[in-house]
Amino acid sequence: MDQKAAEHGPDRGDTRSRLRQLALEMFAEQGYEKTSLREIAERLGVTKAALYYYFKSKEDIVRSLVEDYMAQIDDLIAWGKDQHRDAGTRAEIVSRYLGIVADGTAVFRLLHQNQAAVTSLAAAKERGELFRERIDALVDLLTEPGAPVAAQVRAASCLMTVSFCCMHYQDRVTDPAELRAAVLDVALGLADARPQPTAAGARP
Repeated sequence: MDQKAAEHGPDRGDTRSRLRQLALEMFAEQGYEKTSLREIAERLGVTKAALYYYFKSKEDIVRSLVEDYMAQIDDLIAWGKDQHRDAGTRAEIVSRYLGIVADGTAVFRLLHQNQAAVTSLAAAKERGELFRERIDALVDLLTEPGAPVAAQVRAASCLMTVSFCCMHYQDRVTDPAELRAAVLDVALGLADARPQPTAAGARP
C-alpha cells in the first residue's frame, strides 16, 4: 500500500484500526521502547510516510488507544447519569464496565508492563488524573448522594476488582467467559447490585 492509498483509500478506518492493533501487539512482544515506527510500518506492509498520516509518533498511538478507552467510560458515565439509582442500574454499570475493561486489557497491560517508558511521556500525568476523575464519577453512580466512606470504598473496590482481576487472570484461564462471570459475581456483591430474591408467593 502506498502513501496515497493510505490517505485516500476507502479502508482508511480499517488501516488505522489494524495499525493500532499491530502496534499494541508489538509493544507487548518487545516493549514500547524497542519498537520503532519503521518496524510497525514494515509489519503492516505500508511505508513509514503512510504511517505518519495516521500517527506522528508512538506516543500518538498510545494516546489514541487510551483516549478511546476513556471515551467508552465517558459514554457509560453519561448513560448512568440518566438512570434511576437502584440495584438494577448498579448491576448494569458494573456489567458494562467489566465489558470495557475486559476488551481493553491489552491497553492496561501495555501501560503496566512499560511503566518506565510510558510514564515518561508528556501526557502520562494527565492520563492518570483523567482516569481518577472517571473512577470518582463511577463511584458516585454506584452510591447514594452523600454516601459514607465505607460505601464509597466498597464501590471503588468493585471497580478495582474488575480492573485488576481482568488483567491478572487473563492468561491463567482457558475460558474468558468463565473469568468474566467470576469477576462479575464478586463485583456485583461489592456494589450491592445483586438481584433481590422474590418473596415466596409474591407476584414477579
